[in-house]
Amino acid sequence: MISLGVAALVLGVRNKTIKISSLRLLFQIGVLFLIFFGIFIDHQYLALPIEELSPHSSLVATSAFGISMPDGLPAPFFGCYYPCGRTVTCALWQIQTYLYPFFNVGGGWGVHYDSTGLARLAIVFGVVIVSAVILGRVFCGWVCPFGLYLDLMTRLRKVLKIKRRNFSDKFNERFHQLSYLILALIIIISIIFGSQAIAGTQLVPGTQKGGFVYNYFSAPFCQVCPMKPFCMLADVGLGLQRSDWLTQTTGGAFYQLGFYLTSENLIILAVVTIAAFFFRRSWCRICPLGGLIALFNRFPPFKWISGVRLNKQSEKCKKCGICKRVCQTQDKEVYEQKSGDVASSQCIWCLRCIEMCPYEDCLQFKFAGKTVCKSRNWLINSNDGKVNSE
Repeated sequence: MISLGVAALVLGVRNKTIKISSLRLLFQIGVLFLIFFGIFIDHQYLALPIEELSPHSSLVATSAFGISMPDGLPAPFFGCYYPCGRTVTCALWQIQTYLYPFFNVGGGWGVHYDSTGLARLAIVFGVVIVSAVILGRVFCGWVCPFGLYLDLMTRLRKVLKIKRRNFSDKFNERFHQLSYLILALIIIISIIFGSQAIAGTQLVPGTQKGGFVYNYFSAPFCQVCPMKPFCMLADVGLGLQRSDWLTQTTGGAFYQLGFYLTSENLIILAVVTIAAFFFRRSWCRICPLGGLIALFNRFPPFKWISGVRLNKQSEKCKKCGICKRVCQTQDKEVYEQKSGDVASSQCIWCLRCIEMCPYEDCLQFKFAGKTVCKSRNWLINSNDGKVNSE
């Protein structure tokens, strides 16, 4: 309620410029508490080994679909499983672990499945596809907790008055293609690891329960994901999780950190943080989960039925280039395309282009065919007419 009140105040200060950025920040912060609410009411200071951790008593996915999913509702954004917030769980974690090691009915890591891996995978992909068709990468721009972290890095840079940097258009386009490559590798590696349960043949030694792969690489992307250490360190810093869990199962050597945190996680988080400081939303350009969402929203036939559209009216565009300069992911389609739905697979729907476009009704954000917001001629009565290209 406080956030809504502040948002109303901010939006009412200047009626010419829609303060979308301020509203988005407040929304991201508010959603952050909802996503991790399970952490605050469960698993506090439990002196239990990993195999004895219990899931939440209230399971949203199980109640909604009638299929045992004790690790939470599939979410098309980074809602990390490892800090034990199982109200919602990153869909990538579930896609990996439902292929390996939890393809069959059974349990491990404090969870037990009464349903087959195929049934659970069908729910995960079903939820992701429906969510993607309805809202696309709005989840990336407005909901994802890691996206909020990257936005805060950008704000810190601006406070320090350090000039941002941009990739070349050619490199940025190729860089974005990595998201699909990473997604493909995640699925392929998980299938190879789970070959015993899926096809009856073990292709990689150590994939049996208790083996090296089982203990350390069951969810290969999670071992390098920058969101995992971000969540774990935040939990420990706030006193919501035991610090000794970070090195549990190994003894604590940096190069062989435990089940909950790996040295690779920390190194990649550091690299991503530095990159995000200079290049806006750099991680989002190669995020495999963002790529998964884009597949079911920005490409035919899904694009034809997408619930979200960024419409452009060519007769009102003066080719000033502001929309291209302010884009968080350097998406050039909003500038280069003449009219129609101009959002590409890189667009995270931050709506910064609409906020800063100085031409009335040139850009419009539509949801389910209805205009939610549109560009305003904020240059009228402006004192200096300067544009903040951040």
